[in-house]
Amino acid sequence: MESGIIDISVVTAHATGLNNPACYGGDSEVSDYADDHKNDISTGFLAKKAGVATGTVYNYFTNKDEILLALTEEYWRQALLEVKTVVKAGSFCAQVQEIFTFLKERIDQSAGKLMSSLGNVETAGQARMVSMQSAFETVFVRCMEQDADIRGDIWDEGFTREQFARFIMMNMVLLLKSEAPDMDFFIRIIRRTIY
Repeated sequence: MESGIIDISVVTAHATGLNNPACYGGDSEVSDYADDHKNDISTGFLAKKAGVATGTVYNYFTNKDEILLALTEEYWRQALLEVKTVVKAGSFCAQVQEIFTFLKERIDQSAGKLMSSLGNVETAGQARMVSMQSAFETVFVRCMEQDADIRGDIWDEGFTREQFARFIMMNMVLLLKSEAPDMDFFIRIIRRTIY
């Protein structure tokens, strides 16, 4: 393995470490650059941040958009791991609020800048994010299962925890995309539905 490449073998078949945000001087540095130079971020810049030759990058990625997709996906994988450690509240509604706040802060800090640099491959990026949303839905189901105050009589074949978790995730994504300052009204809907 070449110097400067961190092997994390997580994201794609391109598991060379070039998809690790830390490999590029940290995700905030790349996303800050992406924010300032949205249309002119180059493969050369990304290769330099990774500490490898530009040609080496092309051994693993066909273009900069693939690199940015891999970076974005890895960023959200790391966020998913981190969210599991920051959710501390006891009630499900409070946990949903903590997850929303966590995601909103990540998007405001750097993920939003990184994602906005995906201009040419936004659709592909959204398709890759489906798996991340599914993983967050699993977190929601686990949180619901741990809240003893949620009514047990509401779940049946037509209204499952998994369906409700998907409903929550879809609405949370809409709130995050619209840059809503909070999700208080949505939390009230959740609370009235399951408690």
